[in-house]
Amino acid sequence: MSYIINFIFDNAAHAHWIIFGSLILAGFNLPISEDFMIIISAILASSIIPKNTPILFAAVFFGAYISDWMVYWIGRLFGIKLWNFKWFKKTIPKRKLARVRLFYKKYGFLTLLIGRFIPFGVRNCLFLTAGMSKMNIAKFAISDGIACFCSNIVLFSIAYSVGKNHTTLFSYLKKANIFIFVFFIFTIIALFCYYKKKKKKQKT
Repeated sequence: MSYIINFIFDNAAHAHWIIFGSLILAGFNLPISEDFMIIISAILASSIIPKNTPILFAAVFFGAYISDWMVYWIGRLFGIKLWNFKWFKKTIPKRKLARVRLFYKKYGFLTLLIGRFIPFGVRNCLFLTAGMSKMNIAKFAISDGIACFCSNIVLFSIAYSVGKNHTTLFSYLKKANIFIFVFFIFTIIALFCYYKKKKKKQKT
């Protein structure tokens, strides 16, 4: 990832194409952080090439959105056959997908909206599950489009406002990602315990 970041800064004039391409590659479940791509774009826009701000935001938005669609169609076309690949089996376990599917049933659009703010491979699970569940194409397009725009504009705006201190920003982002991940895990555990107790009460 550090190599990609350095390469983008060294080729700032063409950064929008590099970022767009990197996000497309992320659609194949490669370890490329969408958050870092958005933040790098915002830093470039605020401190190095401000005239390219609209192009840089368009690159991260459309790169992320098309990447989502790629994962959706992979899930929709191949389904459970994907677990024939050991690499895929390790990166996206079935248990994680089962949890995401449960959240889709209970919370619908909110699952996509909230899930887009959570790092560590949660996003790809969202889109893969939507594809495997044969979610209505129009519904996915609209829901994910809104969720993608909201998450991108929030992160891009924050990163843009503090873009001149990007070294500090990267260190804070790592801490924030860990905090968000821990919070997400505790939320899942809390919801699981809540519904388990609810089922027990219903039986009694």
